[in-house]
Amino acid sequence: MRKVNESLTILSVETMLQYLIIQLDDTSVSYCHYENPKEKFKLIGLEDLKAGILFAMKKNLMIQFVYPNYELPQEYKDVIHTIDHTDIISSLCEDNTLQANANVVVFEDYTGMDIYGFKEDSVCLIRTSKNDFFERYLFLQRPLAMAARVNVVITDIETFKESDFERYKKILEVLSEKLEALYLKGKSPQLNLLTDRMMLSKMNNCNAGFENITLAPDGKFYVCPAFYLASDEEDYGLGKSKFSIGNLNEGLDIKNPQLYKLSHAPICRNCDAYQCKRCIWLNRKTTFEVNTPSHEQCVVSHLERNASRELLHNIRKHGEFLSNIDIKEIKYLDPFDVRKEW
Repeated sequence: MRKVNESLTILSVETMLQYLIIQLDDTSVSYCHYENPKEKFKLIGLEDLKAGILFAMKKNLMIQFVYPNYELPQEYKDVIHTIDHTDIISSLCEDNTLQANANVVVFEDYTGMDIYGFKEDSVCLIRTSKNDFFERYLFLQRPLAMAARVNVVITDIETFKESDFERYKKILEVLSEKLEALYLKGKSPQLNLLTDRMMLSKMNNCNAGFENITLAPDGKFYVCPAFYLASDEEDYGLGKSKFSIGNLNEGLDIKNPQLYKLSHAPICRNCDAYQCKRCIWLNRKTTFEVNTPSHEQCVVSHLERNASRELLHNIRKHGEFLSNIDIKEIKYLDPFDVRKEW
């Protein structure tokens, strides 16, 4: 009976998977909260790359390739182009073809956004510290006016204090005014901090370990790139942060897979900050639970939620807009504070 249950669990996990992220090199760009301290190149083996693509094809998964800054050998390019995929690159990527055609371009600072040649269908992602964002958020105006979408990832969200929350709220109000002005000009800007919640009717989070997994250069699967890039000493008191969830030869082996599901997140499943990242790695780092965000992550997400509600209200003053969306007024910023009402 035990073997049957284990196989059913694996089947359930694989049934829900939608994406395979392939970290092409140890130095591939970070596109989320985690840092990538690696400086030594380690390219995924060509046979592992082929096997990873075959795995995705068999599971009907969409592939996202995460690139290093250097240009890949031609034989790798040839294999990559055998399947439809999404390219995620750094703004410093040396491959001119990728620079012209990549789906997602990641910036580590704001100055590059002032000169970058954004395409109308490109996604601009800026990884920023809290303080840099507070000082330079107006640099977002150019990509908002040119690119299809701008994603802001605050890399040290766990350092927010009460004074930071108030400042963040005011900055969101300013950015909301900028977005409203763009809408009135006939544009359709997207900024994850403000427009995502307006368009969602259910949770749309990180979902690493549930809807997406990562294939790393060592030929093993990980919950996300952060768990592969973690140092051997990193554990946060929970055991090693760097752990794999399977490999190409033996398939997936996700321990306690239910913990990565929204249905097993008692706080989040009662929340309507649908745009919240619920970053699995950040959860584990700050609360020691993969399915429980920190207080800071919750408050930041609810400030965004409330700002989205106000933006939606202001845009509707000029005409009908997203009439099927209703963001209710709430009196709290951390759902943990009202848990007794559930």
